[in-house]
Amino acid sequence: MRFSFLPIVILMMPILEIAGFIIVGKAIGLWLTLALVLFTSFLGLLILRLGGIGMVRNLQDAGRTGAQPADELVNGAMRVVAGILLFIPGFITDILGLLLLSPAIRRFFWKAFGPRVVVAGSFRQSGPRPGNYSGFDNGPGRAGDSKVVDLDEEEFHREGSAESPWSRKPDDRDLPKP
Repeated sequence: MRFSFLPIVILMMPILEIAGFIIVGKAIGLWLTLALVLFTSFLGLLILRLGGIGMVRNLQDAGRTGAQPADELVNGAMRVVAGILLFIPGFITDILGLLLLSPAIRRFFWKAFGPRVVVAGSFRQSGPRPGNYSGFDNGPGRAGDSKVVDLDEEEFHREGSAESPWSRKPDDRDLPKP
């Protein structure tokens, strides 16, 4: 049976965070410690907000060019994890979050854990394709197969029933009374 340190670390985190609060509180004082915790929480929210928008934009760009968005997905996911770690009150999680904001550390983690990650799925562009003027995706290889019919006013007209409010012209009966 394989032994894992992860459950022990998760159980020890609250104790380590409390010890961190005590050490930092003794060094800089109560109010500066609370201000630092609030600042890093606000920074974490800001990173989550901007990182999420940036990740979506990068994924869209990768999808438009047809590139595999694995690097953008991993970098964005690490920025999101960094924002979550900064939002959680505690100095150890803040240090880990700040480390994840560094591109060098993110590259190190990607090189260490990247070979174990499998990105599966179809990343193809949706929406209209070049030559497809219908606005619908006709499937792969059928971009120019759509048929566009251009009709003049004489060729297309609709005759509605007289009872329909959509077919009659507006008159004085339709105007609101003052």
